[in-house]
Amino acid sequence: MSVLRIDASIQGDHSASSALADLVLERVVSAHPDVPVVRRHLAQDPLPADAWATAISGGFTPEADRSHAQRDALALAETLAGELQQATTAVLALPLYNYGVSQHVKTWMDLACAGAPMGTRLLEGTPTVLLTTRGGAYGPGTPREGWDHNVDFLRRILCDVWGADLTVVEREFTLVGVNPALDEFTETAALMRKSAEEAAVEAGDALAAHHAA
Repeated sequence: MSVLRIDASIQGDHSASSALADLVLERVVSAHPDVPVVRRHLAQDPLPADAWATAISGGFTPEADRSHAQRDALALAETLAGELQQATTAVLALPLYNYGVSQHVKTWMDLACAGAPMGTRLLEGTPTVLLTTRGGAYGPGTPREGWDHNVDFLRRILCDVWGADLTVVEREFTLVGVNPALDEFTETAALMRKSAEEAAVEAGDALAAHHAA
């Protein structure tokens, strides 16, 4: 029984996605103080950018002929896949960057896929909470409607490829209060934050209940 927590924000202590993930994890840990938590912060401790290609090439190389780099990359890929497969629940704080997933997240996903036989559903049936944040607004009628290529991609991987039982918690307008051009949306942003925080707590309670089952 364990919780897998993945963060990917470059904002450090100011991360909105990590703050939401904290709310989820606090509910789980408060209900189950002894539950192990496996953590990876993909931005603070990024995975090697060349590891995926090296792991793929290693997979097509006879074991006796693999280089040290290929062996290391394959071992890393297998570790990442194992973390996903062994998780009882997962908490993933993956914000939108430049209209999509960050390079850190893509590398993690590619390596995890390389670490198990093709087609392995790494989160099969695993209750998973995705916390995702956006600096601006991307909803219907906004100037950036349709520019969010993050959430749909993550759903494809987490649900359709990995088989997760997914709950998505989203928060927009995180740059309100940072970018003066967005000051007119202060009230809207505050309501969005409150709604996201409430959803994160509710999701945390659901994960806690799963651990108790």
